[in-house]
Amino acid sequence: MTDAALPRLHPLGEAALVCELPPPATLAQQQQIWALAAEAAQWRGVREVLPGMNNLSLLFDPEQIDGVELEMQVLSAWPQLAAAPLGGRRIDIPVVYGGESGPDLADVAAHTGRTPADVVRRHCEGDYVVYLLGFLPGFAFMGGLAPELATPRRAAPRVAVPTGSVGIGGEQTGIYPMVSPGGWNLIGRTSVPLFDPRAEAPTLLRPGDRVRFVAERVEL
Repeated sequence: MTDAALPRLHPLGEAALVCELPPPATLAQQQQIWALAAEAAQWRGVREVLPGMNNLSLLFDPEQIDGVELEMQVLSAWPQLAAAPLGGRRIDIPVVYGGESGPDLADVAAHTGRTPADVVRRHCEGDYVVYLLGFLPGFAFMGGLAPELATPRRAAPRVAVPTGSVGIGGEQTGIYPMVSPGGWNLIGRTSVPLFDPRAEAPTLLRPGDRVRFVAERVEL
């Protein structure tokens, strides 16, 4: 059972309900979201559950259940939920930090008042958990970044961020699985493929996985 605050609920059209928790996003809150998703997936009329960062969207059939009834069901279930356990894998991601692979490493160091080498050390010491995949196929939003490394997104996003770029955006870190526009601060790059549409499991990372970044080389 949890003593966490009840989620805030609001409709999204006539066939969806959004359940939101207050920031900041924490592992404990994300586990509650996962637990609610697993529970709600079994409810009558719920067609799809979409966990997000600190939120959950429930898509339902209005002919089977109305929004008010679904809200009551969520509020009734929430205090009884046990946080979903982390059933994920442990995955090491080798990274080349700095230089052409991490053109914003110096900027992150300047913003945080640390040396580039210390930023790399602290980034590699983190125990990261994949909260969800979104934005791009295989792009993992991870919790666990050391608060002292938090750096605002770039004022001017890049038109094309290279595949495998490891970045810091606000209080999160992530890896770009393919070439894409992006505004995160790029501190390194990995050669590990994050997304392969031809593979049986197209994405390397999944919600609940624990990730560790390993410095393959540092170019200062």
